[in-house]
Amino acid sequence: MGSNPVDLEIRILDQSLSEGLQLETWLRSRAVSDAATAIFMGRVRELTMDGRPLEALELSHYPGLCERRIESCARQLLEQHSARCALVLHRVGRLLPGELIVLVAVSADRRGPAQRCCAALLEALKHEAPFWKREWSQGVGTWLSSNTPL
Repeated sequence: MGSNPVDLEIRILDQSLSEGLQLETWLRSRAVSDAATAIFMGRVRELTMDGRPLEALELSHYPGLCERRIESCARQLLEQHSARCALVLHRVGRLLPGELIVLVAVSADRRGPAQRCCAALLEALKHEAPFWKREWSQGVGTWLSSNTPL
């Protein structure tokens, strides 16, 4: 560990993600020679945390601090899992059910480190990055005080 240089791309976006295009662009631009890439794509659920139909999910973040927190966590996790590259794309703004909210990709020499690092990075996003979520149902917005369970 520590001997591999890390390549990290983090973007907080207020526009729709085109997962295929953005992932392919990242893979090509990195000329990834690692044998394994683990990918997680998360979409907005159709129901609120308490089971009502969801109209929209509104996400806000602390600009600058959010990206620094994600970068710090990502660098630590890449080192810990001997992974080399990571891509983190996260949406903010008003999202509709089914829209892509997060894309995390991690490359490593083996599938185990790539998968473990990808899962750990996603959990770090959920618990360490300053994002705030408000669910809209029947015209009423409710701020969430916790994340969805694993």
